[in-house]
Amino acid sequence: MLRVGLTGGIGSGKSTVAKRFQALGATVVDADLIAREVVEPGTRALRDIVGRFGVEVLQADGTLDREGLGRIVFEDRRALADLEAITHPAIWEVTATRMASARRNGVVVHDMPILVEKRLTADYHLVVVVDTPEDERVRRLVDDRGMDEQDARNRIAAQASDAERYAAADVVLDNSGSRERLDDLAYELWEGRILPFDANLRLGVVSRRPDRLALSESRDQWAHDAERLIGRIRRALGERALSVDHVGSTAVPGLVAKDVIDLQIGVRDLREADRPAFIDAMTAAGFPRSPGHWWDSGADGKEWPKRVHGNADPARVAHIHVREHGSDGWVWALRFRDWMRADATARESYERFKRELSGRLTRTADYASAKEPWFALAHADALSWSSRTGWRPPD
Repeated sequence: MLRVGLTGGIGSGKSTVAKRFQALGATVVDADLIAREVVEPGTRALRDIVGRFGVEVLQADGTLDREGLGRIVFEDRRALADLEAITHPAIWEVTATRMASARRNGVVVHDMPILVEKRLTADYHLVVVVDTPEDERVRRLVDDRGMDEQDARNRIAAQASDAERYAAADVVLDNSGSRERLDDLAYELWEGRILPFDANLRLGVVSRRPDRLALSESRDQWAHDAERLIGRIRRALGERALSVDHVGSTAVPGLVAKDVIDLQIGVRDLREADRPAFIDAMTAAGFPRSPGHWWDSGADGKEWPKRVHGNADPARVAHIHVREHGSDGWVWALRFRDWMRADATARESYERFKRELSGRLTRTADYASAKEPWFALAHADALSWSSRTGWRPPD
């Protein structure tokens, strides 16, 4: 079951996207709807709210005056925290029940306004943010919902910033245009990424790039992509992963690279990576095992064994190398990354070599093979650099 976290600031239009996904076949778990259910008359949460904020937050018919309560809590962070302490446990309980009862062979979309604020992005295979400029959101809240402008701005200020949402997002849907344009963007995402991702997840298929060599200029986005993947792996493996790091060329700012994120998981013993619990946890999180026998060609002339997983997301290819923590291969990956980051001369030499290869080779497999002699020679230089600088792998 593919889990999609859908979020966006108040007035952004995420509910419109949720309805579009639902019409396309998704099961939508609506956090706002659940939040209303748990404070209906007769519920414990409503009694606790009245106990904290007084009967003034009730309407004449005994229901919660949500707008009135909103004006109180969105101007007072302590009051907001008190309200969340009352409502969130009830919301999470109902949410867990709804998620558990969703179809196992399908896409579940969790429409949740505060997904980023609660640092829950690692719980989902894909996080979609609906993005709308703040002034437009304020206009919608004032014109469509009848809010006071200052009240609208207070509510926006109490939520995550745009920068925080961008960092958490696998996908950003621009809702600065028409409703029809937003519908089209949601449909394109559903057909082009969500459905293929769901199929790969159910079948245990690793996404791969075509065997056609293409180098990309360095992108800041690579670091953000790696951080999100690392969060999901850590959530899936817990203490089974002693370390999870971004390695390879995309981990070196300024270096050209294939658009593939390389990550390294350090484990106590490779036999742990072969246990069903490890493999199942990685697969469920969206990182199936790549079959076959995998190793690195060690600088000592020996094979350095490892296990390899990939990403089921068709739009973010990743190679996930599982090595024993502290092993020669594990240390080499971290040393090489840090050497490239620190030594501009070595980095420029490696980039010239990569560009030269890309000018005469067309297949990724040939490119990988052609780099082996360079790595063999670079091993001594990397060791010399680490000796001069006192480099040690991170604890």
